[in-house]
Amino acid sequence: MRGFWRLAASLVFLGAASMASAEIVVGVSISATGPGASLGIPTRNTLDILPKTIAGETVRLVILDDASDPGNGTRIVKKLATEDRADIVIGSSVVPVAGAQAVAATELKVPFIALCPIAIDPVKQPFIFGVPQQVQMMVDAVADHMQAAGIKSVAFIGFTDAWGDLTLRALTQAGGARGIQILGAERYARTDTSVNAQVIKVMATHPQAMFVGGTGTPGALPQIALVELGFKGPVYHTHGVVNQDFIRVGGRSAEGVVAPTGAVVVADQLPDGHPLKKVGVEFLKAYEGKYGAGSRNAFAGYAYDAYALVTAAVPAALKKAKPGTQEFRQALRDAIEALREIPGTHAVYSMSSTDHNGVDKRGRVLVRVDKGEWRLMK
Repeated sequence: MRGFWRLAASLVFLGAASMASAEIVVGVSISATGPGASLGIPTRNTLDILPKTIAGETVRLVILDDASDPGNGTRIVKKLATEDRADIVIGSSVVPVAGAQAVAATELKVPFIALCPIAIDPVKQPFIFGVPQQVQMMVDAVADHMQAAGIKSVAFIGFTDAWGDLTLRALTQAGGARGIQILGAERYARTDTSVNAQVIKVMATHPQAMFVGGTGTPGALPQIALVELGFKGPVYHTHGVVNQDFIRVGGRSAEGVVAPTGAVVVADQLPDGHPLKKVGVEFLKAYEGKYGAGSRNAFAGYAYDAYALVTAAVPAALKKAKPGTQEFRQALRDAIEALREIPGTHAVYSMSSTDHNGVDKRGRVLVRVDKGEWRLMK
């Protein structure tokens, strides 16, 4: 645990420590209930082990459950910004929710960090940032693996919402660039209890491989159906399923699943010298030390990384304004945009006026489910 706290403290500039004490309010919207709960609960867990001061100032976390609902998420951002006077908001792990929240945060001019890979236009959305790897970069890694394996055709089954749209679009682009044909595409809702009809349709196109555009435990539904209905080819998923709950729900059907993810899930399996190994290992020690061996997951790491960006940006913002003011929100936004080479659990973040995600290929690896565990693919 000591190394973890040293890691967090290393992000703080000592120059701000002499400033007068002022409470920094960080609002957090999590999907603690609803279809996104398996993503939101790890976020909540991470918040409990983070330092409660930044640059010598007290941090007050205001944590609310959006219940995986975009309408709730929007109302939460408005409440946090107006009633709680949050200096910054960390948004939902569910794409439709975070996308709606980004609209509200832009209107209210409050800095917002998404915990899922929403599309961000820094010109139109100057207050919006994101920590997860962008979908195209991750799906490109999957398509590279398909190409190396000689796969020429794939079928898609994914959510009916924005996440399904993002992943299908990314697969179409990645496949087209590599000569991989998309033979069929079917969709399902996060709350569905059966996808047998959709799976039968895509299997009838006789693809060599399947790609599932889902997240969390609902992402396991097509996986189970594919195995039960006799699909024998490789099945690829997105980085949205890389947690133990997916394996728990998928059971033996999950064996062999290949997915892209940030390095934190397999930090202890990374080679020495990897830029994310030290941060990831220290985080896993802290997280699993509190929640038990095997509790690691990608979504817990996203929460840590969002807080790391806040921690790194606060000292510069404190030099320009006091927390609780619009001037501080603006200064914090400017400071986040200026961050360079900030190590997180998922990526080394370098923001800019044209890139509010700041993630490069150092922030992705491929993993496979092997004997009920996520294992790094060499």
